[in-house]
Amino acid sequence: MFPNYLQKASLKKLLTAFVFCFVFLWGTGPCLGARIQDKKSRIIDFEKPFSRIISLYGAHTENLFHMELDQEIIGVSVNDAFPEKANTKERFSYHDDAEKFLGKKPDLVLIRPMIDNGYPKFINSLEKFGITVVSLQPSNIQEMYEYWKNLGLLTGKTKAANEMIASFKDSIKEIRALTAPIQPKKQVYFQAIHKRMKTFTPTSMPIFALETAGGINIASDAKASRNTNIAIYGKEQILAKANQIDVFLAQKGVMNAVHLGQIKMEPGFKIIKAVKNNQVYLIDENIVSRPVPRLLQGVLQIGKLLYPDVFNQLVIN
Repeated sequence: MFPNYLQKASLKKLLTAFVFCFVFLWGTGPCLGARIQDKKSRIIDFEKPFSRIISLYGAHTENLFHMELDQEIIGVSVNDAFPEKANTKERFSYHDDAEKFLGKKPDLVLIRPMIDNGYPKFINSLEKFGITVVSLQPSNIQEMYEYWKNLGLLTGKTKAANEMIASFKDSIKEIRALTAPIQPKKQVYFQAIHKRMKTFTPTSMPIFALETAGGINIASDAKASRNTNIAIYGKEQILAKANQIDVFLAQKGVMNAVHLGQIKMEPGFKIIKAVKNNQVYLIDENIVSRPVPRLLQGVLQIGKLLYPDVFNQLVIN
């Protein structure tokens, strides 16, 4: 047994450490020994929240602003345009020299695996100069919640991250309760990339949005391509289910620069039920493919396309 005064001292230290860490976890201060692991299996240990952040992925940028980290964000990717505040920040790219980053003295550069895999020399040059690089990008909805938590830990905004998760889950629960009684449900083909005849994997966020909105994914047998959330789904596979496709959805944006005419006039597509009934729609990829709170907008927009009478009366706070 320790002497009483040592027991009291040890207990006091434990209580102090507990309070210290509790404060950190709720977003107002640091906890010694905070740790996360990123997509590249880096172990990131840090004693205080990062406060000079450059984001090289639009989803990171959007989430950080959502957590009210306006002052901590010192730079964003060249293509970031949401929210509007992103346009007030200096632009950075993984094509830039490391010196440009060093000049801004960031303590954290947030990237995604595509940058990690494609530009290792760039990453090494940043790390060589002591800049912490973290690679994050969730591939499904559960990983999205963990991703938001990790952003909260890195920035000392754990409380904000937890509130984001709770609010999002509450809204999803409300929408699912609304769509559960709908019968029959619409069967939907959700296109990811038109030119390559690709759809989304069953666990991807776009399919989560579709199924939450009450749609049935007609391509539930799609297999992942190159360990991504994109799946090759050839024309023969699509046309084999032509009579079952009530609605044809396609994301539109950088990944899929398509227009309705391309889909409707695609050779062979005239036999698709949705094409014959003019039930072909485009949806902004930024609200269905990114791990951000706006994914809820994607769910609602899909819902209004599938079941307008039900969703037009729905109000989500």
